[in-house]
Amino acid sequence: MFKNLLRAGLLVLAASVLAAAGSALAAASAALATPRPSAHEAPDEPAADYQAPLDGPVTVTRGFEPPSDRYAAGHRGVDLVGVPGQTVRSAGPGKVVFAGMVGGRPVVSVEHPGGVRTTYEPVAASVVAGQAVAAGTPLGTLRPGHPCPDEACLHWGLRTDQNVYLDPLSLLRRHRVRLLPIT
Repeated sequence: MFKNLLRAGLLVLAASVLAAAGSALAAASAALATPRPSAHEAPDEPAADYQAPLDGPVTVTRGFEPPSDRYAAGHRGVDLVGVPGQTVRSAGPGKVVFAGMVGGRPVVSVEHPGGVRTTYEPVAASVVAGQAVAAGTPLGTLRPGHPCPDEACLHWGLRTDQNVYLDPLSLLRRHRVRLLPIT
């Protein structure tokens, strides 16, 4: 009898975890406002309206580490290898909502449809707040100074209008969710 209760408890726990994961995935998908892939699309196909902010291959020196809560430590974005003076481009269409200094570093923020915002730092801005941009529009040039093992790195962030931080690399690929049977 104890085994049956334990098994039932584990099934309820697994169902709860799956439901929570499904809700989180649905919220993130809605926030990113990207269409769901059809059966014939590759799972890692780039999202329709977004691209990498730096030209060339995407090389990550530090990945996304979500904070456990709003004020906790974490890495609220990714660091991409670049070179000083390299053009930084808007990852998607939207409107520049900030171009200025934050904590002594030059930052550009772009608000995109669907309630998400991307941030780029350290970037000497060539755009101004209120300016409309398309995917690929130059925002400015990469400056040295962000701590990383290379000559220069771009810190690229993504958050929702509810201040939930997401992995900005999710803008570049689609994820296929697959449920595995419980054994």
